[in-house]
Amino acid sequence: MAAPEPVPRRGREREREDESEDESDILEESPCGRWQKRREQVNQGNMPGVQSTFLAMDTEEGVEVVWNELHFADRKAFSAHEEKIQIMFEQLVLVDHPNIVKLHKYWLDASEARARVIFITEYVSSGSLKQFLKKTKKNHKAMNARSVRRQAWKRWCTQILSALSFLHACSPPIIHGNLTSDTIFIQHNGLIKIGSVWHRIFSNALPDDLRSPIRAEREEPRNLHFFPPEYGEVADGTAVDIFSFGMCALEMAVLEIQANGDTQVTEEAIARARHSLSDPNMREFILSCLARDPAHRPSAHSLLFHRVLFEVHSLKLLAAHCFIQHQYLMPENMVEEKAKATDPHTVLAEIPRPPRPPLQWRYSEVSCLELDKFLEDVRNGIYPLMNFAAARPLGLPRVLAPPPEEAPKAKTPTPEPFDSETRKVIQMQCNLERSEDQTRWHLTLLLVLEDRLHRQLTYDLLPTDSAQDLAAELVHYGFVHEDDRPKLAAFLDSTFLKYRGAQP
Repeated sequence: MAAPEPVPRRGREREREDESEDESDILEESPCGRWQKRREQVNQGNMPGVQSTFLAMDTEEGVEVVWNELHFADRKAFSAHEEKIQIMFEQLVLVDHPNIVKLHKYWLDASEARARVIFITEYVSSGSLKQFLKKTKKNHKAMNARSVRRQAWKRWCTQILSALSFLHACSPPIIHGNLTSDTIFIQHNGLIKIGSVWHRIFSNALPDDLRSPIRAEREEPRNLHFFPPEYGEVADGTAVDIFSFGMCALEMAVLEIQANGDTQVTEEAIARARHSLSDPNMREFILSCLARDPAHRPSAHSLLFHRVLFEVHSLKLLAAHCFIQHQYLMPENMVEEKAKATDPHTVLAEIPRPPRPPLQWRYSEVSCLELDKFLEDVRNGIYPLMNFAAARPLGLPRVLAPPPEEAPKAKTPTPEPFDSETRKVIQMQCNLERSEDQTRWHLTLLLVLEDRLHRQLTYDLLPTDSAQDLAAELVHYGFVHEDDRPKLAAFLDSTFLKYRGAQP
């Protein structure tokens, strides 16, 4: 019997190309046309109740995102609570932190055939922390040095606690409630992102007749050990997340807590993992998070000051944060241009050491490329500045608690809200010119966003216009991120003073 002829190489390549084309087929578009849903499904977030997650394309920014769908069987109940769902998602879009997976956009679909909420989230292509730890354990050469592994562990813990500290400092506090190594993601550059932040808010805020799709919060037995004994009780609070973080910190330290197949991780396996920790400070840090009594667990903010994590920020890191905070005032490619204009033999810093010669650093010893990479890492959130109190601008009023009984109000039609800008401004330029008849001023504003998009806006100033009003209007119409409003107003103020001698 003759052996079957092998498939030609070109034929195999054509089959792979056909499969790739099928995955990139556009199945659906958002109402605005910006988001395009593809056939390829992804597993990101481990959010109970989300029936499907697809890879999608953001046609405006040219990046991949995740298209999430939450389905509801009862269309009538869904329609009755449509306004509450909208208010809730409007607040969730405000959650903006470099170590939290960003929720970009949402919309409701209550067509005849189905009722669902579609929301677009950031796509983290490198996979979950659990996947990364398993790969690291298989690769015996990776992170086998104890000092290297401890430094990575400290950096991961700091980023996770930075996100939890931000959430818990909101008013009212945002409790994650689903923190596991499956809902924490790590990018190739070491940046940590927490996903599924919206799960607890969503499940608590929905009325009973709409909770069925998201009720199963602990459906995977292998993740049960991440949840504390008091989980699910009425009085549970932010200490729930601290317990879950402690279990994640333990798993990051030992790379894997062994389970029997798909069954629950046993107390014996957790105890073995704890006893395997050779660093007493690390062990004490993790045990304080895993305290059985939630009142004895420290807060996320206080954990950042624990001796195992705390370190005095270097002048380099402080300067980098200051540079990024005021980057909008500086020209683009400033680091590169400054390096070209500086004599490499010039002394950058000097430490006197009498009677010995002083210790000197010259510009030639500082790599421009390394400095650019460091600034990019700081901008992305890999090195959060946590030793200083920071204002927490985010609040989620009334969404988490049942609203009081209100008298029925007459509904008036409201205009469709504008898309909010999610990108930060990194550079601003402004120019004022007199009109031809010399009766008014013509404003030209150039904004460079963090993805290098250039946005030029023009406007004829009115005598009653103020810098604060113009900045608020640009935010309202989706041209500028809300966080950039104060610095844009200050920048416009200084421009008005420069050109006109007084604010309009």
